[in-house]
Amino acid sequence: MVDDEPSMLRYLQTLLEVESYRVDIASSGEEALAKLMDGAPDVVLLDVLMPGGLDGLQTLEKMRESHPKLNVIMLSCVSDTRKVVQAIRLGAQDYLTKPFQKNDLEAVIEQCLGTKATVPVMQGEIEDLGDDVFFVCGSAAMRKIRSQAKLVSNVDIPVLILGESGVGKEVIAKMIHKYSPRSHRTFLKVNCAAVPADLLESELFGYEPGAFTGATHAKPGKFELCNKGTILLDEIGEMPPSLQAKLLHVLQDQQFSRLGSRTVQKVDVRVLAATNINIQEAIAARKLREDLYYRLNGFSINLPALRERKEEIPLLLKHFMSQVAERYARPPLPLSPALLHACEGYHWPGNLRELNNFVKRYLVLGDEEMAMAELAPPGEKARAAGSGNGATPGGAGLKSLVRSVKDEAEMEAISRALAETNWNRKKAALLLKISYKALLYKIRQYDIQPASDVN
Repeated sequence: MVDDEPSMLRYLQTLLEVESYRVDIASSGEEALAKLMDGAPDVVLLDVLMPGGLDGLQTLEKMRESHPKLNVIMLSCVSDTRKVVQAIRLGAQDYLTKPFQKNDLEAVIEQCLGTKATVPVMQGEIEDLGDDVFFVCGSAAMRKIRSQAKLVSNVDIPVLILGESGVGKEVIAKMIHKYSPRSHRTFLKVNCAAVPADLLESELFGYEPGAFTGATHAKPGKFELCNKGTILLDEIGEMPPSLQAKLLHVLQDQQFSRLGSRTVQKVDVRVLAATNINIQEAIAARKLREDLYYRLNGFSINLPALRERKEEIPLLLKHFMSQVAERYARPPLPLSPALLHACEGYHWPGNLRELNNFVKRYLVLGDEEMAMAELAPPGEKARAAGSGNGATPGGAGLKSLVRSVKDEAEMEAISRALAETNWNRKKAALLLKISYKALLYKIRQYDIQPASDVN
């Protein structure tokens, strides 16, 4: 425990020693850093405001430099949003505002001690966030992200959630809303890529009668409907730059006007944004306003791809199988060691969304061999189909052959459409008569690259 107030040190030391904790104390940041030279404790309770050479945040930064895995809980007598965010960014596990209850302190200490334990792969935690949305956690990376989400939920600032398509960005947004003071209010999601650009403004801000052709009556927008609540702007990188300027104004002043109206409305909405784009490339290409990015990025959470946390795959498979079997009123199918091994070896370009769809297909078809063949690279599928067809005509080899021919036809059609549109993926999707997101999924699935990038 690090605090410059002797009375607080005595109180906390007595409180924790009664619970059989071994407690060491320091009255300054310098003294605490010197004590770390003799070994790291399981948990550090660190006061934010301390006089002298090092305050709490500076001490935290130096502690994390020398002991990156150290669990640190920040203590403060004031709830300063900037300091909370800075503490989280520097790696604090939690933040308690004085005075706090004994139960609150015990809970955060137990959580810190729990994060240090090695969790078996098939164990883990599944948290119900409501509306059939679950947060599945079975890795150190996701436990850290859960901790960050819960910490930042209490600080009313915008949060930017980054990660590839299908990694669970909406799940994190719902977790932030659930643990925020706005949890009893409305949560709405707007997919900026799914709504045509000319309709997105009216979708967000509403319109008055006569604002455009077909506007026969007034309609409130998502910001108005979400007053006092939380809104998730998904695929924010697909929002037209002209509309980004209006969104920036709303974030700055919390006010806007419906289309066709001269009346200004004031709202209190917490904005969460999610995207899978490369932020710096989008800013350089002027697809994303730099000032909007800095306004949205009050705090950022970067979700790792599924291939970077493969230890969670068995837990996720078990969860999805149980969930899908209940939804389709079917008995769950077994997950054999061979199937688990195949899933752990697959790249999963579509991340959790692809894994969930894989479980659905496996449950419906009930063919483990076909499911495992689906996980093989396209080239291996073709070779397996050729050898399998000769060995078992009309059986599993024929199924593999049909799937291989279908994959090759899809790859050829997509490659041709991309070449004809000079790799304009939106135009290619229209040409192929599929959705833009479906095209992106297929490009990743087949690892299709522009001709100039092949070598």
